[in-house]
Amino acid sequence: MSDPAAVEFLVLHGLAVKKAGTAEAVADILGEDPGCVGPALEASVESGRAVEARGMFMATPAGRGWLIEGYGAVFGPFRAAPEATEAYERFERINRDLLRLFTEWQMMPAGNETVPNDHSDAEYDNRIVDRLGALHERAERPLEQFAALEPRLGQYRRRLENAHDRVLAGEHEFVSGAKVDSYHTVWFELHEDLLRMLGREREEQA
Repeated sequence: MSDPAAVEFLVLHGLAVKKAGTAEAVADILGEDPGCVGPALEASVESGRAVEARGMFMATPAGRGWLIEGYGAVFGPFRAAPEATEAYERFERINRDLLRLFTEWQMMPAGNETVPNDHSDAEYDNRIVDRLGALHERAERPLEQFAALEPRLGQYRRRLENAHDRVLAGEHEFVSGAKVDSYHTVWFELHEDLLRMLGREREEQA
């Protein structure tokens, strides 16, 4: 992609999905070279569409407004594709089950109450990890459909696969940890990306 405006739009979109992040983090979402993403973020800062502090960037209200105005034109073909609607419906069904799983990973029953999961009950945790594996398999079909329509979305499949592998290796912070590229983090970003591409971000926020 050589058009500077198109590059800035895509990079700012990645930043909006990430909420806040470095050039490297935005590049990872997009599957692009950080050497290309960094200058585009700097251009967004100069245009008032982003702010930067200590290497961390965030979209401004003006930048978010610019994105919303442009989404229809940029992602029009994706929105019009019946396959995108079908894949998103599959995705949402899996999303509901995953949200319940993440809640049960963080909280567990104790008598008539639920308490924070201290992960001392290996059997309880292993059952949830097994369920995550089943949902991960279910997600393959819609992820394939999304990537076929928009190759950039294939980056989420790579990142989800990595998070799942780390969970299976015993690194359980990769289920829903906020400080790593956990399954929860990557899935949340994919959901945000899809909402924006499909023009549903305002509907969900409402």
